[in-house]
Amino acid sequence: MANKSLITRVLTSIFFKRANIGAVRYARNTRSLYNLIREALNKSGGLSGKNIAAFREQLSIVTRLLKAYASGEYRQLPWKTLIRMIAVLIYFVSPIDILPDFLPIVGLTDDIALMLWMFSGIKDDIDKYRQWEQTNGNPQDEAPRPTKTIKIG
Repeated sequence: MANKSLITRVLTSIFFKRANIGAVRYARNTRSLYNLIREALNKSGGLSGKNIAAFREQLSIVTRLLKAYASGEYRQLPWKTLIRMIAVLIYFVSPIDILPDFLPIVGLTDDIALMLWMFSGIKDDIDKYRQWEQTNGNPQDEAPRPTKTIKIG
């Protein structure tokens, strides 16, 4: 229940509201969207610990989906889902939010909880994209390069 409370606090925070507003601008600007994707992959590359591999796999799928959307290859994504994905990534890469990232370990709790909430909430859209990806060629996944390692769990 504490996790649900954290998600509720994040979703109603000024930080997430700002991320939602920014998401519309990112959705309409391919260069900004690609930069956001790169930042999210870089940040995730610095995470370590149990269950992080599954987290990175989900993030990899989301970032491939966003790249395919930005390039015009894949447009079967509802606008609401697109904005949610971008807003969550904006929140994820921002160092200043409900639990600032400079706080050791605890600072990433809200970021990861929000990402997991998103993965769960857009599961059907992710599944549709993965089916499309399988029939339209190999995924073009970027391996993130960590700038620093942060141990989780």
